[in-house]
Amino acid sequence: MRVTKQTNYAVRMLMYCAADPNDLSRVPDIAKAYGVSELFLFKILKPLVKAGIIETVRGRNGGIRLGRAADKISLFDVIRVTEDSFAMAECFENDAAECPLVDSCALNSAWREALNAFLGVLATYSIADLSAARFNIGSRLGLDDLHRAAGTS
Repeated sequence: MRVTKQTNYAVRMLMYCAADPNDLSRVPDIAKAYGVSELFLFKILKPLVKAGIIETVRGRNGGIRLGRAADKISLFDVIRVTEDSFAMAECFENDAAECPLVDSCALNSAWREALNAFLGVLATYSIADLSAARFNIGSRLGLDDLHRAAGTS
């Protein structure tokens, strides 16, 4: 299973927010930290907000923050919102049942088992787990520099 670029950066955006949970994060800062366009991140932001994974705060000093605690957001929560399809093979598609073995195929069962295992592992990891890595993620994302420039700590 290969996740899309949208899912990859959705997780990264959440990790950024989790690295500095006391302040609002700004999309331009996140885009700069990861070297991607702001428009791309705004596109990813919509489904995350709709699902309650991220909250937006409007206004001059607005930004984004996690919609719930980082330890309550699993990778499965994110992938469920950002991926269009979990089809690992053609026979997983509803309208692509051309194969006469589709209802009794052992390969189909193996694909399903693999997909369920993949999603099951994702459900065991939270954004908090990813943000609590051995190195200081905030420093690596330039958050310390942002705080110094703003005069906050």
